[in-house]
Amino acid sequence: MIKSAILFVLAGLAEIGGGYLVWLWLREQKGLWLGIIGAMVLVFYGVIPTLQEYPHFGRVYAAYGGIFIVLSLLWGWFIDKKRPDKYDWIGSCVALAGAAIIIWTPR
Repeated sequence: MIKSAILFVLAGLAEIGGGYLVWLWLREQKGLWLGIIGAMVLVFYGVIPTLQEYPHFGRVYAAYGGIFIVLSLLWGWFIDKKRPDKYDWIGSCVALAGAAIIIWTPR
């Protein structure tokens, strides 16, 4: 379970970080090199979920979605200085509960 959680967090950081670099390149005209690095990080993001032990692609990505929501809000808070409000946190808890049910419920 710990390995799974670590992989979800790594995937989230890679997706958000890579997407953020592409955002900086295209939306804020920061430089092509940021876009290239962002694209490479996004490819790495695509590999990380394949390291999950769960054989079902859809369940892995569905569960990852809950982690992604929380990490996106934290990224916005610490990088963009946009503090999440109570509804962001409530929604995040609902998403995490759903992710836990999807990935860790015995079948």
